[in-house]
Amino acid sequence: MDTSNFFSLTGKVALITGGSRGIGKMIAAGFIAQGAKVYISSRKAPACEETAAELGPNCIPLPMDVSTVDGCKALAAELAAREDHLDILVNNAGAAWGVPFEEFPESGWDKVMDLNVKSPFFLTQALHNLLKVNAGHDTPSKVINITSIDGLRLNPWETYSYHASKAALIYLTKRMAARLITDGIIVNSLAPGAFASEMNRAARDHGDEVAKRIPMRRIGTPEDMAGAAIFLASRASDYVVGDTLVVDGGLVNASLGSSIDG
Repeated sequence: MDTSNFFSLTGKVALITGGSRGIGKMIAAGFIAQGAKVYISSRKAPACEETAAELGPNCIPLPMDVSTVDGCKALAAELAAREDHLDILVNNAGAAWGVPFEEFPESGWDKVMDLNVKSPFFLTQALHNLLKVNAGHDTPSKVINITSIDGLRLNPWETYSYHASKAALIYLTKRMAARLITDGIIVNSLAPGAFASEMNRAARDHGDEVAKRIPMRRIGTPEDMAGAAIFLASRASDYVVGDTLVVDGGLVNASLGSSIDG
């Protein structure tokens, strides 16, 4: 058995939404280090272009707002004008909204559900033909939906639509996987815990305090995120279908509950 290339992405073409910062940027850097050609997309063109310049010539900016179905179709068309196939799609773009229950607005529900649930589905749909080009059960294409541990457990904040959206995307991953595996496309999700980012300001600004509640006693690093994503994108995970990989230092699956003994 030769395992030397299990994690190689040499020659692969990848697209990462929300790729200009945070978790998306961590994944992009990891994919590039493993030999992939990576397109990154984000709503803000300057940030997208700045990150692409930082990550080097194998990172290409494709700025686009994917919060609407039209935006998803436009991004797919932009990629199709440049590539005849797609090997890896990472649906990472997302939003959160947190206000008290009594004040939670419809706009805070719709914005989060549209970007976190609708967009991964409709972008994958728009890119379906490109994903199928090189796909097969021996050489599958990969779709990775970035969910969250907040789809599996409660956080202390009143982020109602965010919790609902991430739980929905975890289950949508399973349903998409059941359909797309028939085309040789594997769909999985990756559920991050505490990683320093604009989305997770607690981990970014109060990492030492957050780390005290994590079994590993630290927050996640870019290498932790890149490693998990490389696994799901590479040959190493070709027999993993419809699953959610939790990357959180043990917070969900290795934390002891509170005693009720009195």
